[in-house]
Amino acid sequence: MQGFATRQGSARAHQIGGLPAPGRLPAALRLRAAQRINSARAASRIVSTRATATQDARSGSGMKTATSTIGLVGLAVMGQNLSLNVAEKGFPISVYNRSYDKTEAAVARAKKEGLGDKLRGFKEVKDFVASLEKPRRVIILVKAGAPVDSTIDALMEYMEPGDIIIDGGNEWYENTERRKEMVEAKGLRYMGMGVSGGEEGARNGPALMPGGSPEAYKYIESVVSKVAAQVDDGPCVMYVGDGGAGNFVKMVHNGIEYGDMQLISEAYDVLRVLGGLSNDDMAATFKAWNEGELQSFLIEISAIIMAKKDDQEGKKGYIIDHIVDKTGAKGTGKWTVQQAAELAVAAPTIAASLDGRYMSALKEERTAASALFAGLGLKAPTAPKGVDKKALIEDVRQALYCSKITSYAQGMNIIKAKSDEKAWGVDLGGLARIWKGGCIIRAQFLDRIKQAYRRDPKLPNLLVDPPFAEDLAKREQAWRRVVALAITNGVPVPGMTASLGYFDTYRRERLPANLVQAQRDFFGSHTYQRDDAPEAQWFHTLWDPNFSSSDSITTGNYNA
Repeated sequence: MQGFATRQGSARAHQIGGLPAPGRLPAALRLRAAQRINSARAASRIVSTRATATQDARSGSGMKTATSTIGLVGLAVMGQNLSLNVAEKGFPISVYNRSYDKTEAAVARAKKEGLGDKLRGFKEVKDFVASLEKPRRVIILVKAGAPVDSTIDALMEYMEPGDIIIDGGNEWYENTERRKEMVEAKGLRYMGMGVSGGEEGARNGPALMPGGSPEAYKYIESVVSKVAAQVDDGPCVMYVGDGGAGNFVKMVHNGIEYGDMQLISEAYDVLRVLGGLSNDDMAATFKAWNEGELQSFLIEISAIIMAKKDDQEGKKGYIIDHIVDKTGAKGTGKWTVQQAAELAVAAPTIAASLDGRYMSALKEERTAASALFAGLGLKAPTAPKGVDKKALIEDVRQALYCSKITSYAQGMNIIKAKSDEKAWGVDLGGLARIWKGGCIIRAQFLDRIKQAYRRDPKLPNLLVDPPFAEDLAKREQAWRRVVALAITNGVPVPGMTASLGYFDTYRRERLPANLVQAQRDFFGSHTYQRDDAPEAQWFHTLWDPNFSSSDSITTGNYNA
């Protein structure tokens, strides 16, 4: 291109003003002609450079000698913000999106934020992959399911053995394990990485839970350690374990999040309905709570939400009072409860939070039921006479704290059970540490959980960690007062009730499960064990000849 421009410039110079070739002119004229030729050559080079730059911008192939440290596919809210975070931390990043307008938006925002030299957008997958350092590292942040599979297929067409694909979405862990096996069969490496923190976390520092290929993690550790949120004891990222461990842990994190949100909403409801607190009163109460042991992101934003005045034109009051009481869900809470059942791990608080969302969706039915029962004399609950607001606020604070302990205990036990089943070796104390910053459930409370598992890595349940056990013993009366007050006055607190039931059940030496097992033996000959016989020995009783013709039997190897 440059040679062509030079020849073209020379030809023009020979013809300027109809003059003869420079070699035939006097010295002064030869100098003037040479200056014209050089000017033409310079102008031609400028035109050539501009044309090349324009073409590079269109194809995404500019900066030929530069390579990006990492790539990211999927530029919706989370993807765009995470890519800017990576760029801001000093790592050149290439980005790609199926619809090019989002790529252009990401590039424009990067330039606006002074990161244009660190973030490059590409229109074609081939060029995107070619722009990456080897081994290539690509984070996928697209919708779970089929879009992930199609994205992997598109990338693998141009990636090479040793390259790494990291799925950062909320994906079902078994899909991650299937994809890992498929990708590794072709010589590539695969990871599933939980990303928590929402839009703000993705931009400024999320909690990251990478799992999958341990070899692959070595190649992304330097990046994710800088991109993750930073707390007093390090970055909020930790290699979780092999297979689908990263996505599984993020799923349970979201289940715990469901529980937290449900419990906080119940505390709000008790204070509002039975305490008669105004929105400003509750905002002040939650703000005060956020300065103590309940300090957390969710408590902090709840205080902000309650204090927010209605910003609609002509409207008065508070936004919270006009939000329809229906809660959405994206599936991770349901997956958590399903996994708890599959693993035979009791998780009543998390299950109650999921049921709470399902019940909230029945808005029309609830409205009709409210009218029906009001006609039968069951009015909506109101604050009882003579309620001591100050005492109630303190009781609710303690009930919320105790309920949170049980909710986290359930979530940690789900993770432990799956980790044991899959031999992932998940460090529960390490998880509590990385959840202290960046993520939605970040809280001061998590440092105590970290310490509990550091004291005893084999801790069977957070409830029996000595400091937590002491807290529960000191506060259980306040917990009971709140639940009893709510139940007596018709205010549903399913999360707190389930949490208290979990606590009482776990600390009970003898449960009425003996009757349930006897019933199972009565109608199904399922047998039972006796407390005065060896554990391996099972018994069956002919309870009533009118109901069964079986003889009473004992067996030492019956599998109930």
